[in-house]
Amino acid sequence: MLPKKEYDEIRSELNCKNPLFLMHDDPDGLSSFLLLYQSVRKGSWGLVKTTPLVDKSYLSLVKEHAPDKIFIVDIAVVEQEFIDQAGVPVIWIDHHTPLKREKVKYFNPRIHRKDAYYPATHVCYHSTRQDMWIAMVGCVGDWFLPEFAREFSRQYPDLLDEGVNNPDDAMFRSRIGELVRIFSFVLKGKTSDAMKSVQAMTRIKNPYEILKQTTPEGKYLYSRYDKFNRKYKKLISAALQSVSSDKLFVFRYGKQTSFSSDLANEVLYRNPDKFVIIGREKDDEVRMSLRARNTPVLPKLKKALQGIEGYGGGHEYACGASVKKKDFGKFLERIREQL
Repeated sequence: MLPKKEYDEIRSELNCKNPLFLMHDDPDGLSSFLLLYQSVRKGSWGLVKTTPLVDKSYLSLVKEHAPDKIFIVDIAVVEQEFIDQAGVPVIWIDHHTPLKREKVKYFNPRIHRKDAYYPATHVCYHSTRQDMWIAMVGCVGDWFLPEFAREFSRQYPDLLDEGVNNPDDAMFRSRIGELVRIFSFVLKGKTSDAMKSVQAMTRIKNPYEILKQTTPEGKYLYSRYDKFNRKYKKLISAALQSVSSDKLFVFRYGKQTSFSSDLANEVLYRNPDKFVIIGREKDDEVRMSLRARNTPVLPKLKKALQGIEGYGGGHEYACGASVKKKDFGKFLERIREQL
Protein backbone atom coordinates (compact mmCIF):
# COMPACT_ATOMS: atom_id res chain seq x y z
CA MET A 1 0.00 0.00 0.00
CA LEU A 2 0.95 3.65 -0.17
CA PRO A 3 1.63 5.92 2.80
CA LYS A 4 -1.49 7.82 3.85
CA LYS A 5 -0.01 11.13 2.73
CA GLU A 6 0.20 9.84 -0.85
CA TYR A 7 -3.48 8.85 -0.89
CA ASP A 8 -4.24 12.31 0.45
CA GLU A 9 -2.10 13.85 -2.28
CA ILE A 10 -3.95 11.96 -5.02
CA ARG A 11 -7.24 13.10 -3.52
CA SER A 12 -6.10 16.72 -3.49
CA GLU A 13 -4.97 16.49 -7.13
CA LEU A 14 -8.57 15.70 -8.08
CA ASN A 15 -9.40 19.31 -7.28
CA CYS A 16 -9.30 20.40 -10.91
CA LYS A 17 -11.64 21.81 -13.55
CA ASN A 18 -10.93 19.86 -16.73
CA PRO A 19 -8.95 16.64 -16.20
CA LEU A 20 -7.95 14.22 -18.94
CA PHE A 21 -7.87 10.55 -17.92
CA LEU A 22 -5.82 7.96 -19.81
CA MET A 23 -6.55 4.35 -18.84
CA HIS A 24 -5.51 0.84 -19.79
CA ASP A 25 -8.32 -1.03 -21.56
CA ASP A 26 -8.92 -3.72 -18.94
CA PRO A 27 -11.01 -4.01 -15.74
CA ASP A 28 -8.25 -2.55 -13.55
CA GLY A 29 -7.77 0.44 -15.85
CA LEU A 30 -11.50 1.08 -16.28
CA SER A 31 -12.22 0.72 -12.56
CA SER A 32 -9.36 3.05 -11.64
CA PHE A 33 -10.69 5.67 -14.03
CA LEU A 34 -14.26 5.35 -12.78
CA LEU A 35 -13.20 5.78 -9.14
CA LEU A 36 -11.31 8.97 -9.94
CA TYR A 37 -13.92 10.31 -12.36
CA GLN A 38 -16.79 9.85 -9.89
CA SER A 39 -14.93 12.19 -7.54
CA VAL A 40 -14.88 15.07 -10.03
CA ARG A 41 -17.71 14.22 -12.48
CA LYS A 42 -16.06 16.21 -15.27
CA GLY A 43 -13.32 16.00 -17.84
CA SER A 44 -12.51 13.70 -20.75
CA TRP A 45 -10.86 10.34 -21.21
CA GLY A 46 -8.93 8.14 -23.60
CA LEU A 47 -8.26 4.41 -23.84
CA VAL A 48 -4.74 3.04 -24.16
CA LYS A 49 -5.33 -0.11 -26.20
CA THR A 50 -3.05 -3.00 -27.22
CA THR A 51 0.22 -1.84 -25.62
CA PRO A 52 0.27 -0.25 -22.12
CA LEU A 53 2.34 2.71 -23.26
CA VAL A 54 1.66 6.45 -23.35
CA ASP A 55 3.93 8.20 -25.83
CA LYS A 56 3.85 11.39 -27.88
CA SER A 57 1.01 10.04 -30.05
CA TYR A 58 -1.35 10.80 -27.13
CA LEU A 59 -0.44 14.48 -27.23
CA SER A 60 -3.20 14.86 -29.83
CA LEU A 61 -5.75 14.15 -27.06
CA VAL A 62 -4.08 16.79 -24.90
CA LYS A 63 -4.38 19.31 -27.72
CA GLU A 64 -8.00 18.33 -28.40
CA HIS A 65 -9.27 18.53 -24.81
CA ALA A 66 -6.93 21.21 -23.33
CA PRO A 67 -6.96 19.70 -19.81
CA ASP A 68 -5.65 21.40 -16.70
CA LYS A 69 -4.36 18.03 -15.37
CA ILE A 70 -3.72 14.58 -16.78
CA PHE A 71 -4.33 11.39 -14.81
CA ILE A 72 -2.76 8.19 -16.17
CA VAL A 73 -3.90 4.92 -14.56
CA ASP A 74 -2.68 1.32 -14.88
CA ILE A 75 -0.17 2.09 -17.63
CA ALA A 76 3.24 0.42 -17.33
CA VAL A 77 5.22 2.93 -19.40
CA VAL A 78 4.83 6.69 -19.87
CA GLU A 79 7.46 8.24 -22.09
CA GLN A 80 9.34 11.28 -20.80
CA GLU A 81 8.62 13.02 -24.11
CA PHE A 82 4.88 12.90 -23.39
CA ILE A 83 5.37 14.34 -19.90
CA ASP A 84 7.65 17.10 -21.17
CA GLN A 85 5.28 18.20 -23.92
CA ALA A 86 1.96 17.80 -22.10
CA GLY A 87 2.18 21.33 -20.71
CA VAL A 88 0.09 20.53 -17.61
CA PRO A 89 0.66 18.49 -14.41
CA VAL A 90 0.72 14.71 -14.95
CA ILE A 91 -0.41 12.34 -12.19
CA TRP A 92 0.56 8.72 -12.90
CA ILE A 93 -0.91 5.89 -10.82
CA ASP A 94 0.46 2.43 -11.54
CA HIS A 95 1.54 -0.90 -10.05
CA HIS A 96 3.97 -2.36 -12.60
CA THR A 97 7.78 -2.28 -12.34
CA PRO A 98 8.64 1.28 -11.22
CA LEU A 99 10.24 3.61 -13.74
CA LYS A 100 12.17 6.83 -13.21
CA ARG A 101 10.64 9.89 -14.84
CA GLU A 102 11.00 13.61 -14.24
CA LYS A 103 8.32 16.29 -13.82
CA VAL A 104 5.55 13.81 -12.97
CA LYS A 105 3.74 12.89 -9.76
CA TYR A 106 4.18 9.14 -9.71
CA PHE A 107 2.33 6.83 -7.31
CA ASN A 108 3.27 3.14 -7.26
CA PRO A 109 3.17 0.75 -4.26
CA ARG A 110 6.27 -1.04 -5.58
CA ILE A 111 8.36 2.06 -4.97
CA HIS A 112 7.88 1.43 -1.25
CA ARG A 113 8.13 -2.36 -1.38
CA LYS A 114 9.61 -4.16 -4.35
CA ASP A 115 7.35 -7.23 -4.14
CA ALA A 116 4.13 -5.34 -3.35
CA TYR A 117 1.12 -6.27 -5.45
CA TYR A 118 -1.77 -3.83 -5.28
CA PRO A 119 -3.71 -3.03 -8.49
CA ALA A 120 -4.10 0.58 -9.58
CA THR A 121 -7.76 0.22 -8.59
CA HIS A 122 -6.71 -0.43 -4.99
CA VAL A 123 -4.68 2.80 -4.94
CA CYS A 124 -7.56 4.80 -6.44
CA TYR A 125 -10.12 3.35 -4.02
CA HIS A 126 -8.05 4.25 -0.97
CA SER A 127 -7.67 7.74 -2.40
CA THR A 128 -11.40 8.31 -3.05
CA ARG A 129 -13.11 5.96 -0.55
CA GLN A 130 -16.28 5.51 -2.58
CA ASP A 131 -17.95 3.01 -4.93
CA MET A 132 -16.67 -0.15 -3.30
CA TRP A 133 -18.33 -2.33 -5.92
CA ILE A 134 -16.24 -0.72 -8.68
CA ALA A 135 -13.10 -1.18 -6.58
CA MET A 136 -13.95 -4.84 -6.07
CA VAL A 137 -14.39 -5.41 -9.81
CA GLY A 138 -11.03 -3.82 -10.61
CA CYS A 139 -9.14 -5.70 -7.90
CA VAL A 140 -10.59 -9.13 -8.69
CA GLY A 141 -10.09 -8.41 -12.39
CA ASP A 142 -6.38 -7.99 -11.68
CA TRP A 143 -6.24 -11.19 -9.62
CA PHE A 144 -6.24 -9.56 -6.19
CA LEU A 145 -8.66 -10.06 -3.30
CA PRO A 146 -8.57 -6.82 -1.27
CA GLU A 147 -8.78 -6.44 2.49
CA PHE A 148 -12.30 -4.98 2.14
CA ALA A 149 -13.66 -8.19 0.54
CA ARG A 150 -15.49 -9.24 3.73
CA GLU A 151 -17.16 -5.85 4.04
CA PHE A 152 -18.13 -6.05 0.38
CA SER A 153 -19.63 -9.52 0.93
CA ARG A 154 -21.78 -8.18 3.75
CA GLN A 155 -23.07 -5.37 1.53
CA TYR A 156 -23.46 -7.53 -1.60
CA PRO A 157 -23.87 -11.15 -0.42
CA ASP A 158 -25.31 -12.18 -3.79
CA LEU A 159 -22.19 -10.95 -5.62
CA LEU A 160 -19.53 -12.51 -3.39
CA ASP A 161 -19.90 -15.20 -0.76
CA GLU A 162 -18.19 -14.33 2.51
CA GLY A 163 -16.39 -17.68 2.43
CA VAL A 164 -14.44 -16.86 -0.73
CA ASN A 165 -10.83 -16.22 0.25
CA ASN A 166 -8.92 -16.05 -3.04
CA PRO A 167 -9.29 -14.07 -6.29
CA ASP A 168 -9.55 -17.25 -8.39
CA ASP A 169 -12.82 -18.36 -6.81
CA ALA A 170 -14.08 -14.78 -6.75
CA MET A 171 -13.49 -14.58 -10.50
CA PHE A 172 -15.01 -17.90 -11.55
CA ARG A 173 -17.44 -18.86 -8.79
CA SER A 174 -19.25 -15.63 -8.02
CA ARG A 175 -21.24 -12.90 -9.71
CA ILE A 176 -18.46 -10.39 -9.11
CA GLY A 177 -16.61 -12.46 -11.69
CA GLU A 178 -19.41 -11.80 -14.17
CA LEU A 179 -18.99 -8.09 -13.57
CA VAL A 180 -15.24 -8.44 -14.21
CA ARG A 181 -16.00 -10.02 -17.58
CA ILE A 182 -18.50 -7.27 -18.35
CA PHE A 183 -15.89 -4.61 -17.57
CA SER A 184 -13.46 -6.45 -19.82
CA PHE A 185 -15.75 -7.27 -22.75
CA VAL A 186 -17.41 -3.85 -23.14
CA LEU A 187 -13.97 -2.41 -23.94
CA LYS A 188 -13.47 -4.75 -26.88
CA GLY A 189 -14.14 -4.03 -30.53
CA LYS A 190 -13.84 -0.65 -32.20
CA THR A 191 -12.36 2.12 -30.08
CA SER A 192 -15.39 4.33 -30.79
CA ASP A 193 -17.73 1.64 -29.41
CA ALA A 194 -15.50 1.05 -26.40
CA MET A 195 -15.55 4.79 -25.66
CA LYS A 196 -19.37 4.74 -25.73
CA SER A 197 -19.23 1.94 -23.18
CA VAL A 198 -16.96 4.00 -20.93
CA GLN A 199 -19.38 6.90 -21.17
CA ALA A 200 -22.26 4.59 -20.20
CA MET A 201 -20.21 3.30 -17.27
CA THR A 202 -19.79 6.83 -15.89
CA ARG A 203 -23.60 6.98 -15.49
CA ILE A 204 -23.99 3.67 -13.63
CA LYS A 205 -24.71 4.07 -9.94
CA ASN A 206 -24.87 0.42 -8.81
CA PRO A 207 -23.98 -3.01 -10.25
CA TYR A 208 -27.60 -4.14 -10.61
CA GLU A 209 -28.25 -1.56 -13.32
CA ILE A 210 -26.01 -3.78 -15.47
CA LEU A 211 -26.68 -7.25 -14.07
CA LYS A 212 -30.46 -6.79 -14.03
CA GLN A 213 -30.51 -4.31 -16.92
CA THR A 214 -32.71 -1.86 -15.03
CA THR A 215 -31.58 1.32 -16.86
CA PRO A 216 -30.91 2.19 -20.52
CA GLU A 217 -27.16 2.38 -19.78
CA GLY A 218 -27.27 -0.99 -18.02
CA LYS A 219 -29.12 -2.58 -20.94
CA TYR A 220 -26.63 -1.15 -23.42
CA LEU A 221 -23.62 -2.41 -21.49
CA TYR A 222 -25.10 -5.87 -20.96
CA SER A 223 -25.97 -6.20 -24.64
CA ARG A 224 -22.37 -5.29 -25.56
CA TYR A 225 -21.11 -7.85 -23.07
CA ASP A 226 -23.47 -10.54 -24.32
CA LYS A 227 -22.32 -10.06 -27.91
CA PHE A 228 -18.68 -10.68 -27.02
CA ASN A 229 -19.43 -13.32 -24.43
CA ARG A 230 -20.93 -15.57 -27.13
CA LYS A 231 -17.66 -15.37 -29.06
CA TYR A 232 -15.65 -15.98 -25.91
CA LYS A 233 -17.59 -19.12 -25.00
CA LYS A 234 -16.68 -20.71 -28.34
CA LEU A 235 -13.00 -19.92 -27.87
CA ILE A 236 -12.75 -21.08 -24.25
CA SER A 237 -14.53 -24.31 -25.16
CA ALA A 238 -12.02 -24.97 -27.94
CA ALA A 239 -9.10 -24.09 -25.68
CA LEU A 240 -10.18 -26.36 -22.82
CA GLN A 241 -10.81 -29.25 -25.20
CA SER A 242 -7.20 -29.02 -26.40
CA VAL A 243 -5.64 -29.43 -22.93
CA SER A 244 -3.21 -32.37 -22.77
CA SER A 245 -0.72 -33.77 -20.26
CA ASP A 246 1.97 -31.37 -21.50
CA LYS A 247 3.02 -28.86 -18.84
CA LEU A 248 3.26 -26.15 -21.53
CA PHE A 249 -0.20 -25.29 -22.82
CA VAL A 250 -0.36 -23.30 -26.06
CA PHE A 251 -3.55 -22.15 -27.75
CA ARG A 252 -3.35 -20.01 -30.86
CA TYR A 253 -6.29 -18.43 -32.64
CA GLY A 254 -6.77 -16.32 -35.74
CA LYS A 255 -7.39 -12.66 -36.38
CA GLN A 256 -10.50 -11.56 -34.46
CA THR A 257 -11.45 -9.85 -31.22
CA SER A 258 -8.72 -10.32 -28.61
CA PHE A 259 -9.67 -12.50 -25.67
CA SER A 260 -6.14 -13.65 -24.86
CA SER A 261 -5.97 -12.34 -21.30
CA ASP A 262 -9.46 -13.62 -20.45
CA LEU A 263 -8.71 -17.04 -21.96
CA ALA A 264 -5.36 -17.34 -20.21
CA ASN A 265 -6.91 -16.58 -16.82
CA GLU A 266 -9.65 -19.19 -17.16
CA VAL A 267 -7.43 -21.89 -18.65
CA LEU A 268 -4.98 -21.45 -15.77
CA TYR A 269 -7.77 -21.50 -13.19
CA ARG A 270 -9.00 -24.83 -14.52
CA ASN A 271 -5.46 -26.19 -15.05
CA PRO A 272 -3.29 -24.71 -12.28
CA ASP A 273 -0.32 -26.97 -13.08
CA LYS A 274 0.12 -25.56 -16.61
CA PHE A 275 2.32 -22.84 -18.04
CA VAL A 276 -0.28 -21.13 -20.25
CA ILE A 277 0.37 -19.25 -23.48
CA ILE A 278 -2.58 -17.89 -25.45
CA GLY A 279 -1.62 -16.39 -28.80
CA ARG A 280 -3.66 -14.34 -31.26
CA GLU A 281 -2.48 -13.82 -34.81
CA LYS A 282 -2.49 -10.22 -35.99
CA ASP A 283 -0.73 -9.13 -39.18
CA ASP A 284 2.69 -10.79 -39.05
CA GLU A 285 2.75 -11.12 -35.25
CA VAL A 286 1.53 -13.46 -32.55
CA ARG A 287 0.34 -11.42 -29.57
CA MET A 288 0.25 -13.40 -26.37
CA SER A 289 -0.87 -13.62 -22.78
CA LEU A 290 1.27 -15.81 -20.54
CA ARG A 291 0.23 -17.17 -17.15
CA ALA A 292 1.46 -19.65 -14.54
CA ARG A 293 0.61 -20.44 -10.95
CA ASN A 294 3.76 -21.97 -9.51
CA THR A 295 6.59 -20.82 -11.76
CA PRO A 296 7.56 -17.17 -12.41
CA VAL A 297 6.65 -16.09 -15.94
CA LEU A 298 8.47 -12.77 -16.30
CA PRO A 299 12.10 -14.01 -16.11
CA LYS A 300 11.35 -16.84 -18.54
CA LEU A 301 9.71 -14.43 -20.94
CA LYS A 302 12.68 -12.06 -20.86
CA LYS A 303 15.11 -14.89 -21.56
CA ALA A 304 12.98 -16.31 -24.39
CA LEU A 305 12.82 -12.91 -26.11
CA GLN A 306 16.60 -12.49 -26.31
CA GLY A 307 17.66 -12.28 -29.96
CA ILE A 308 14.04 -12.52 -31.15
CA GLU A 309 12.13 -9.69 -32.80
CA GLY A 310 9.47 -8.96 -30.23
CA TYR A 311 8.68 -7.42 -26.88
CA GLY A 312 6.94 -8.27 -23.63
CA GLY A 313 6.61 -7.62 -19.92
CA GLY A 314 4.16 -7.47 -17.05
CA HIS A 315 3.97 -9.05 -13.61
CA GLU A 316 5.82 -11.97 -12.07
CA TYR A 317 3.15 -14.55 -12.94
CA ALA A 318 1.17 -12.79 -15.68
CA CYS A 319 2.67 -11.19 -18.78
CA GLY A 320 1.88 -9.99 -22.26
CA ALA A 321 4.18 -10.36 -25.25
CA SER A 322 4.38 -10.21 -29.02
CA VAL A 323 6.74 -11.90 -31.47
CA LYS A 324 6.89 -12.24 -35.23
CA LYS A 325 5.11 -15.32 -36.59
CA LYS A 326 8.36 -16.60 -38.02
CA ASP A 327 9.91 -16.61 -34.54
CA PHE A 328 6.95 -18.06 -32.64
CA GLY A 329 8.24 -21.65 -32.83
CA LYS A 330 11.67 -20.60 -31.57
CA PHE A 331 10.05 -18.60 -28.79
CA LEU A 332 8.06 -21.64 -27.63
CA GLU A 333 11.20 -23.82 -27.71
CA ARG A 334 12.98 -21.36 -25.43
CA ILE A 335 10.08 -21.34 -22.97
CA ARG A 336 9.94 -25.14 -22.98
CA GLU A 337 13.69 -25.41 -22.33
CA GLN A 338 13.25 -23.33 -19.18
CA LEU A 339 10.42 -25.51 -17.95
